[in-house]
Amino acid sequence: MEIKNFFLLTLTTLSPGASRAHPGMLEALAGCSRASEKRDTAELLADLKTLPDSALSPAGWTIKNILLANRAAVSPQDLSTVYKPPGPLGSSECRGDTCCVWKYIADAMAAAFQGKKQCNELARQAVRLGFHDAGTWSKSLGGGGADGSVVLSTSELARSDNRGLEIAAARMAGWYAEFHSYGVGMADLIQVGATVATVSCPLGPRSRVFVGRNDSITPAPSGRLPSVDADAESLVELFADKTIGVSELVALVGAHTASVQRFVDPLRVGSPQDSTPGTWDVLFYNQMISANPPADVFQFPSDLALSRYSAAHESWQTFANGQAVWNDAYAAAYVRLSVLGVKHINDLTECTGVLPLAH
Repeated sequence: MEIKNFFLLTLTTLSPGASRAHPGMLEALAGCSRASEKRDTAELLADLKTLPDSALSPAGWTIKNILLANRAAVSPQDLSTVYKPPGPLGSSECRGDTCCVWKYIADAMAAAFQGKKQCNELARQAVRLGFHDAGTWSKSLGGGGADGSVVLSTSELARSDNRGLEIAAARMAGWYAEFHSYGVGMADLIQVGATVATVSCPLGPRSRVFVGRNDSITPAPSGRLPSVDADAESLVELFADKTIGVSELVALVGAHTASVQRFVDPLRVGSPQDSTPGTWDVLFYNQMISANPPADVFQFPSDLALSRYSAAHESWQTFANGQAVWNDAYAAAYVRLSVLGVKHINDLTECTGVLPLAH
């Protein structure tokens, strides 16, 4: 899940404004204003921006409150709900319940993602695949998003940005062939897969999961995944264009706790980004800011830059010292990510109960 293949978009550099009178002070104030704005985006998306609360579906209401960070109304995780299928796969009872087929899919995914007391390489790729499909969306430029095109298009997967995703993409294609006749789409498979993968890792979050996205065979716009050498300010600015603030960005980057690099440094293929790549723990945050990180841990320049960025400091420290706090923040940020580019969010259906329980 190396960062050049993760979810960072086309790089630009901020150009702070200047003034003839006290330019340093004014630039500092402008920078603080921008950083504060990016930390607390809480921006609604698609149809949720215009629909009144009275018109919201259960899923629409839940997603809206997650996007608005209204934790008093709803948690971005559901740690207890367990879904029981009303009948066997293919039965009329199962076909009549949207979540039924997803229980069978989630069980198959969980079995495929679990190694010996840890999540495996396929799980790592599934998380990356979820980021890559949704991460092509841009608020200012449009196009892309969570539409399954990373697998369904004829060219997107072949891009250098998507190296290392071949096994997960092939597995998703296999599940698509197996379950598509039951109404299952690739966009949902990819996002459900990323969520099952995280909860399959020990200590991983059980993020709420929704289905009902539209598929697309049109390749997403290219050039929206950045270099591993991106500076923190560029990353923050570009994530803001995805309605993702600094704290959300820091939460999402924590997925590198389960990451193993293969392409940044060919001489260190297989090096993890923290000492426990099969566990979804906060060790990544701690080792990233350690004066003496373990020799076998490979640190991405982008991660180092973000860990040292002043506007990210508070969130980084908070997550480094709190597994439960990070899990909650990651779940909320991933719900936002998973609906980028989806125009009919209010029509989605929540199926969180099909996920395996956290362990």
